[in-house]
Amino acid sequence: MTKAISVFAGLLGAGLAGNGVFMLTAPEAWYFAVPGVTTTGPFNQHFLRDIGLIFVLIGLGFVYGAARPGSRVLLWSMGAIWLSGHALFHFWEIAVGICGPEALPRDFPAVTLPALIAVALSIWSFRHADH
Repeated sequence: MTKAISVFAGLLGAGLAGNGVFMLTAPEAWYFAVPGVTTTGPFNQHFLRDIGLIFVLIGLGFVYGAARPGSRVLLWSMGAIWLSGHALFHFWEIAVGICGPEALPRDFPAVTLPALIAVALSIWSFRHADH
């Protein structure tokens, strides 16, 4: 089971890092390629690259934690905290009327699901850590 969890976390990390690299190297293409992004405000290359750096770092944290069990709890938990905050921010936008409820299913695969997976991985890593 530990091997499968590590592989899964590594794949999540690779996906997050890949998204970040896309944001860093082609921010305008990323802006127009991701559903719903254009409705959140005008294109801002600097902002997208800032967030791209975060995705790369979080992704690398999941990959590194998959390879180095001693680092998992901290790295995966930090990634889960940011991803969860990001997902909660999307829910808040709906709650205050910035976005309509149609954003929930649109955003789920790329925003909410990674946060849920990261939280589950973090809980698993804490339960299986050498305390």
